[in-house]
Amino acid sequence: MRRTPCLTRLPLLLLLAALRTAAAEYFVSTYGRDTEAGSMEHPFATLRRAQEAARPGDTVWLRGGTYTLREEQIARRHKIWASVILLDRSGEPGRPIRYAAYGGERVIFDFSAVKPHGFRVSAVHTTGSWLHLEGFEITGVQVTLTGHTQSICVENAGSHNRFERLVMRDGMAIGYYSTRGANNLVIHCDAFHNDDPVSEGGRGGNVDGFGCHPARGGTNNVFRGCRAWFNSDDGYDCINAHEPVVFEACWAFWNGFSHDFVKRADGNGFKAGGYGSTPAARLPRPIPRHAVLRCLAYGNKAAGFYANHHPGGCEWIGNAACRNAKDFSMLGRLSDNRTDVPGYGHLLASNTTCTGRMNLVNIATNRCALSENRFGETWPRLDERLLTAPRAPGGSLPALPPPFAR
Repeated sequence: MRRTPCLTRLPLLLLLAALRTAAAEYFVSTYGRDTEAGSMEHPFATLRRAQEAARPGDTVWLRGGTYTLREEQIARRHKIWASVILLDRSGEPGRPIRYAAYGGERVIFDFSAVKPHGFRVSAVHTTGSWLHLEGFEITGVQVTLTGHTQSICVENAGSHNRFERLVMRDGMAIGYYSTRGANNLVIHCDAFHNDDPVSEGGRGGNVDGFGCHPARGGTNNVFRGCRAWFNSDDGYDCINAHEPVVFEACWAFWNGFSHDFVKRADGNGFKAGGYGSTPAARLPRPIPRHAVLRCLAYGNKAAGFYANHHPGGCEWIGNAACRNAKDFSMLGRLSDNRTDVPGYGHLLASNTTCTGRMNLVNIATNRCALSENRFGETWPRLDERLLTAPRAPGGSLPALPPPFAR
């Protein structure tokens, strides 16, 4: 009996389909060359070249060492922005493109030599979606403009992205920053020692550890298990957000100070809400309710947990605050976005603070839901070295004693 041509070709077609969907691995190394094949033995030199090769489901392994970036490596100059490493190729649902440190090796991207005249620097800029960035450090990101400006260590404009165990440190830039994109997870990341001495008189403004300000539709952006300390402005900031942002089991400490405790800019731990001077007609409808869950704010220059003139309420559940200038400040604003009032519409449940004069301020308690909070308790002294201790191998936060532990 003759086989039909269709049946004869079927195994070959299945084999070709399997080859197309098989995940590949590429390697990048400080001793690599972009003319090589990208294998472990013959690695690429740059993420740009690795991205050209990578397809959905592939992994780009980063070998240990310090990668010193130069101005001629800027991938794109657009308007006022210079994007140095631009990740604009997307993965697919269930098949992300992964960029990760190999085998626990320490990978550092040093941007201290990248000083493009007249541009803001976006060191690692992701515009693609379904990406996973894991286990490397960004340091030395510069500010060169003297007016109102900002630079960014990791900027995300994609969706369904995962940023895991990244360290953004010792520069002049915001750690992580996003104004668009949905369903992104920032997990087990650290942002510290970031301070801008150049712009606007060198006061250190606009240098937050983590900033998330999603446009309409940018839902389900979550920060989990992150730390922010010694950032010259705020630890976490979601001013001008048009969708809710979630902060879960994150720490903010010593923000608003330099590393030697000189006072710098705002210095709030978690700034959840507010719209600045935005006209009332341009406020989102409805006003989003951000959620701050099981977080720790310690020793920040201003408020540990701050509603920032939010014209509505947020969820504050299971948090701990100690030694901040104010622990919980729920300052609100009427719907005209001009008139400051005690905060309203908030849910505060199972929060706790240590002894202090400013445990809970700027709140209309009769217009909020409060339950099982314990403010002004006597706490044991914390060994502050634990706050900056190394993470566990899987990325989880160091263990703290109660009541600091969340």
